[in-house]
Amino acid sequence: MFEVMQKQLLLDRIVAHLAAEVELLTRAALATHAEATAEENKAEDKYDTRSLEASYLAHGQSKAAEETALALAQFQAMQPREFAHSEPINLGAHLILAAEAGSETHYFLGPRAGGIEVECEGETVVVLTPHSPLGRQLMGKRQGDVVSLTQGGRHVQQYVLAVS
Repeated sequence: MFEVMQKQLLLDRIVAHLAAEVELLTRAALATHAEATAEENKAEDKYDTRSLEASYLAHGQSKAAEETALALAQFQAMQPREFAHSEPINLGAHLILAAEAGSETHYFLGPRAGGIEVECEGETVVVLTPHSPLGRQLMGKRQGDVVSLTQGGRHVQQYVLAVS
């Protein structure tokens, strides 16, 4: 179970991961933009689309950097808090789900950046958003509830073991 101090550490890890991703995406976008506008990449004829393709790529990379920067700002603004056992799941909750096979998975319900994984207190924690299929099902559930998903064409039930 994650206490407030551990949850702050988890948030710090998520923020560090996102900050590194913003830096990487920004550098890539700048490098691709430089390539798109370089003199040696000017179109030689109407079929030469190297610089056009590079400019599309640079635009996509800059959009990805903007989205990641927005996620970073939202995670930086989050204040860690502990959830009571009877309290419904909402943004900021750390969850432990158990599959029928007995495996446990740690999740953090965040505003964005679903799918990223960070290590914290010896556990891999996956960020979920309320917009993902699992996140939608978890919103409002409580410890002890069951959620059902289809994974790989199979119906899988997961039990909410802990909410903190």
